[in-house]
Amino acid sequence: MSTGTTANLVRMANQIAANLAAHGADAAAAETAEHIARYWDPRMRAALREVDPGELTPIARAAVARLDPARAASPPSD
Repeated sequence: MSTGTTANLVRMANQIAANLAAHGADAAAAETAEHIARYWDPRMRAALREVDPGELTPIARAAVARLDPARAASPPSD
């Protein structure tokens, strides 16, 4: 993905994490990871896993760490 696209993914992940931060760090990381796994395209998730972790907020970084690459090909089932 292009640098601009990657920067947008980082910005979006950080925004999601910030919006959920009031739930506490652990819950926010879990909810951010769930949101990304459920709604983001597999290519977006893969690109996010490749970014410099220093670009992510601590909650977003923890959320990305929770993303399972084996599940990246398909969103979670309801």
